Amino acid sequence: MIEPVFRAGETFPCARGITKDEAYSYWVDAPTQTYVAVDGAGTILGSYTLKPNQPHLGAHVCNCGYIVAEAARGQGVGSALCQHSQAQAIKLGFTAMQYNLVVSTNEAAVRLWQKNGLDIVGTLPGAFQHPSLGLVDAYVMYMTLGG
Repeated sequence: MIEPVFRAGETFPCARGITKDEAYSYWVDAPTQTYVAVDGAGTILGSYTLKPNQPHLGAHVCNCGYIVAEAARGQGVGSALCQHSQAQAIKLGFTAMQYNLVVSTNEAAVRLWQKNGLDIVGTLPGAFQHPSLGLVDAYVMYMTLGG
């Protein structure tokens, strides 16, 4: 599920040639938590990571990354993952959530995060090197948690 997203190079800043071990480290080892959503048959529908956005004095703000399996897209999985991540972040003591590099051309994700309470608080001109579109803008998105 993760490999095709990383290989496409359209939404995550990982190298398109990332190895299996590097991808595992990025998705499982580095975050504070990694969650996986499955259906009743045990099929993986999606996953997200949750970690402090910055160390020490910025550690009260979390950061997340989400991937929905291609076969599960358009079925509300992304929204469910986002809502779950917000609840888990509050349980873990985070007071806000920040996404540092939401690729502007990923319009479905931008709409989804806005629907789930995040606002675009900044635009980073040409900050993402899209494999077919060249340099595109990225957004910083943010929300306060728990009230």
